[in-house]
Amino acid sequence: MKLAMIGFGQAGGKIVDKFLEYDERTGSGIVRSAVAVNTAKADLLGLDRIPEENRVLIGQARVKGHGVGADNELGAEIAEEDIDEVQGAIDNIPVHEIDAFLIVAGLGGGTGSGGSPVLAKHLKRIYTEPVYGLGVLPGGDEGGIYTLNAARSFQTFVREVDNLLVFDNDAWRKTGESVQGGYDEINDEIVRRFGVLFGAGEIGAGDNVAESVVDSSEIINTLSGGGVSTVGYATESVETENSGGLLSRFKDDGDDMDTANTTNRITSLVRKAALGRLTLPCEIDGAERALLVLSGPSAHLNRKGIERGRKWLEEQTGSMEVRGGDYPITEPNVAAAVLLSGVHNVPRIKELQQVAIEAQENIDELREESEENLESLVEDEEDELDPLF
Repeated sequence: MKLAMIGFGQAGGKIVDKFLEYDERTGSGIVRSAVAVNTAKADLLGLDRIPEENRVLIGQARVKGHGVGADNELGAEIAEEDIDEVQGAIDNIPVHEIDAFLIVAGLGGGTGSGGSPVLAKHLKRIYTEPVYGLGVLPGGDEGGIYTLNAARSFQTFVREVDNLLVFDNDAWRKTGESVQGGYDEINDEIVRRFGVLFGAGEIGAGDNVAESVVDSSEIINTLSGGGVSTVGYATESVETENSGGLLSRFKDDGDDMDTANTTNRITSLVRKAALGRLTLPCEIDGAERALLVLSGPSAHLNRKGIERGRKWLEEQTGSMEVRGGDYPITEPNVAAAVLLSGVHNVPRIKELQQVAIEAQENIDELREESEENLESLVEDEEDELDPLF
């Protein structure tokens, strides 16, 4: 799948940079064009792979290149005002060569959280290609203002995009790790999962062709109903045929016992992907659509296992729209990626909204209290002082 990726804000820019690194390393060719948009000059300078001419600094008249300080209303206003500058970079994208736009943003800050829904609305008005969002939720320990930003941005962003893919930092943070190390690891995880998903179907000359091809139309159809999506992923390294390892002899050309074993192993991998740690933890029952992609060396992919895995997903989700296929690559492991689209039973979103409502009430109360405190501090009870004006 060929994507035009736009990283909005600090987190978005870093993740798009990681996608470009993933492309270089794997030869996936997912990112057809990459753009970074920010109100903070330092964040744009910190990027490694996004071309300099595609780094757009907005809001210079308002914030002088210093960012919006986690004020996502200001972030949205600046994006509205400077949308023509963003469009200038998007004009360089060969849109006839892409399958979709993907706007990547952290939803807890100010620039990406406020600006990404504005950009999504703008792109949908101009282009016929689908516009997807990849939104990263802040961890619960990051503070009330970030939770409030995320809740407000989430409910706006999901209405403006054709589908919102969500990654929840809360489910992935480890205790005791450094801030930088933690975010680097999370960004690697984001790119690994979505890289396998979006990379499916990209076959070059001389490559092994999948038995059951997953191409960009399968992904687009799975995402087409809108709403919120999450991705599950599981992988196991491939053992050599004579080592008797877990995934040895995945192919159907062995005897019946081998075929049954490998089918079971692939089904087990699919279950691990769907029931393990999702990018956004949720109950998979009730997901409206699903897509299963099994990647690995072609000699280790088993059609019967993929079909059984797809059937199991149908039973678990209750959806009749479950697509699936394989994606032959040369890496020495077999991986299952499961895209669940149109998920509803998401406790984290309900919790996020509740915490945000409480944070908003607290902020309003503190604001009132602050005004009263100032009034009492400067109050001149005897009216003995004359104001300057």
